[in-house]
Amino acid sequence: MDVGIENIRVRPITIEEWENAMGLAWKTFLKFESEDYEQEGIDNFQDFITDQTLKRMFRLGEYYLYAAFFRSRMVGIISLRDKEHISLLFVDEEFHKMGIGRKLIYEIRKLEKRLGGYRLTVNSSPYAVGFYHKIGFVDTNLEQKKDGIRYTPMSWIF
Repeated sequence: MDVGIENIRVRPITIEEWENAMGLAWKTFLKFESEDYEQEGIDNFQDFITDQTLKRMFRLGEYYLYAAFFRSRMVGIISLRDKEHISLLFVDEEFHKMGIGRKLIYEIRKLEKRLGGYRLTVNSSPYAVGFYHKIGFVDTNLEQKKDGIRYTPMSWIF
């Protein structure tokens, strides 16, 4: 599919779009990342995206969630917690390698600057390490595992 990055719009989601966003995260996680995790990690990821506390934080404006849309279809999501940490970044399989992940990162970077920040952090899944390196993130520690989830801590100072 030739979408054209100029036809992708990024904006904050509404509360009515929350379930769709978490569904996109779950579907993409299962397809591309779950094989890198033990069952404990898969279960913990599912618990994270279905946690009502997270949704409540979103409602209160303490957890930012943006989505990329092609026409009216949600094709990617990115979230920011603690005003600097990316906790979710997923792009629908059909829209991989079209620049949508990069566009989401740059949008959240603009938000971070408006919030007074100068860096972004992420705990990258093994699947996404190369992507984050291409954008400019650097490892801040070796790969780790907590609660069955493997990740590499990374940071990008801008």
